Amino acid sequence: MKNFGISRQALVAAVFGVAAVGTLALSPNIFSQDAGAQPIAVEAPKGAPLSFADLIERVEPAVVSVNVISEREVGRLADMEQFFEQFRGMPGLDEFLENRREQEEQNPEPETQEARSLGSGFVISKDGYVVTNNHVVEKATEIMVTLQDGRELEADLVGTDPQTDLAVLRIREKGTYPYVSFGSSRELRKGDWVVALGNPFGLGGTATAGILSADGRDIGAGPYTDFLQIDASINRGNSGGPTFDLYGNVVGVNTAIFSPTGGSVGIGFAIPAELASEVTQALIKDGRVSRGWLGVAIQDLTPDMAEAQGLKNEEGSIIADVTAGSPAEKGGLQRGDIILSVNGKDVTDATTTTRLVGKLIANTANKFEVLRGGKRQTISVTVGERPDDLSATFRPTPGATPPQAEAPGTALDDLGVTFKPMDDETRTKLGLRSGEAGLVIVDVARKGIFEEAGLQDGMVILEANNQPATSVAAFEKAIADAKKSGRSKVLVAVRIGQITNYRTLDLATKG
Repeated sequence: MKNFGISRQALVAAVFGVAAVGTLALSPNIFSQDAGAQPIAVEAPKGAPLSFADLIERVEPAVVSVNVISEREVGRLADMEQFFEQFRGMPGLDEFLENRREQEEQNPEPETQEARSLGSGFVISKDGYVVTNNHVVEKATEIMVTLQDGRELEADLVGTDPQTDLAVLRIREKGTYPYVSFGSSRELRKGDWVVALGNPFGLGGTATAGILSADGRDIGAGPYTDFLQIDASINRGNSGGPTFDLYGNVVGVNTAIFSPTGGSVGIGFAIPAELASEVTQALIKDGRVSRGWLGVAIQDLTPDMAEAQGLKNEEGSIIADVTAGSPAEKGGLQRGDIILSVNGKDVTDATTTTRLVGKLIANTANKFEVLRGGKRQTISVTVGERPDDLSATFRPTPGATPPQAEAPGTALDDLGVTFKPMDDETRTKLGLRSGEAGLVIVDVARKGIFEEAGLQDGMVILEANNQPATSVAAFEKAIADAKKSGRSKVLVAVRIGQITNYRTLDLATKG
């Protein structure tokens, strides 16, 4: 270490503010901040109440406990298979299961037993309409609501919307009831106070407070809801209860928690007020929610996909498949179209597309701006009504399996793949139209481009960079065109079972 000619004693004096010789003389301001510097928070921030009591006292009469009686099937062997799996090999188990199976075949009617569950809700009109969760009242045979004053009143189910997990009840007894109104969750900022009321673990009239932790949360509960994340304690029984802002407006409907224990760990989720208000109004009016339907399978446009198409950003959603006879097909939408906006409202990803379409009124014409072949165009599509069950539309039919290799095909060593043409039998298995072009993958090289993209034997390449894969030569041309354009990514439409999915091939991958 270099010596700059300063004595150790002088250095200590300079650092600690002490005399160079003699006793230590500590300065009283030794640790004080510079003049003018202030602590970050010297007074309580605006909006922080000393108590939530006035708010809770005002809104609590509109919050109810929801008590449900339902019937559920019990004792079915199919429901117990997982339980018995841990006892495999136990003497006599196979015989017991076989006897039970024979009994069920002789008596196909399932046994049922009464089940009871608890939830929360809140009154939104003076004549007794109540909002709660669909999962609270699902399969209910009897519904009772308990008011703050202790009255237990029968309620009828007005309607449910499983897609958003919302339900509306109506108290049978005529009267005028205290009620609350929906506010705006969009005006909340992360860190704003919220108060949750409900019936956790059957303890009615419970209030908890916290902040808005985050918004726009996708918790995998369907395509129509981005949740509010709050840290006000939410537990079993809080489902369907309200989350309030400090003005007494309902900003969310408590629906789910994230918890490894089953109890609150400080992460709860609420349906935003805007969506809840829209759905409940539809349920009160029609008893159900009617959503627009296009008849397409869509994916997020990833950065790799955008690069393969020569796009500057990945905002939009790509149509992976179009259902035969659907509104989309009739309107002229095609596989590979990138949806940019719906009726002038920009699309950012597949979720926003789904929600925008879901809000459209069935049997009305709507404008879809799409990017096709690098060019923007607007297509008018008359949307239909969303079917209750979409399983037959996008899921493989029972027994349908990807085709298996039977004969050697054409090998492309530089890409690490071997193809063979698709025949009519394969098209039928995959649910494709007669004569539709495609190349069946019969072999994938280890550590090659196709393996890196997650492609496997039996999958079928339908398109490469929006060009039909009519032959191996056509596929090679699409690859060559991408290279000439200076692109290292190629977008391919892949048929997997009866579902079409887009992937990108990275030409820079080394085999």
